[in-house]
Amino acid sequence: MTSIYDLSARTIDGAERPLGEYRGKVLLVVNTASQCGFTYQYKGLEALHRKYADRGFEVLGFPCNQFGAQEPGDADEIKNFCSLNYDVTFPMFAKIDVKGPQAHPIYEHLTRAKGGGLLGRDIKWNFTKFLIGRDGKVIARFPPTAKPETLEGAIERSL
Repeated sequence: MTSIYDLSARTIDGAERPLGEYRGKVLLVVNTASQCGFTYQYKGLEALHRKYADRGFEVLGFPCNQFGAQEPGDADEIKNFCSLNYDVTFPMFAKIDVKGPQAHPIYEHLTRAKGGGLLGRDIKWNFTKFLIGRDGKVIARFPPTAKPETLEGAIERSL
């Protein structure tokens, strides 16, 4: 089976980044959107990133426009929105699809590892979160309604 570390994604600045660069860290992978009812979660995600970064934790944001067209901007608009409104310092990646025939391989991997329970494996909305352990294995999947601060216990146990 492919490891998350075997995959790569384009950063919001356009550079290809191998996820192998995050080997040994605990990751929280989130599909994001700037015009969603859950967009306020950027604040909590940034707080988690800052609180745990020195212990080997990273939040990775993947903008997606598949749900209600709530991420219509281009890379510069997304980057500026995140910086100006939420002072986001965690890594942001280029806009991708997280479900369907064009789903990015990272999300294919994540949803195979942790399906969505009774609702099926597909991502259902923005701000679905995947916690990945230092070994690269998916530990947990959290729904969009899970506020970032409620994940602290799971993150602590993973660190």
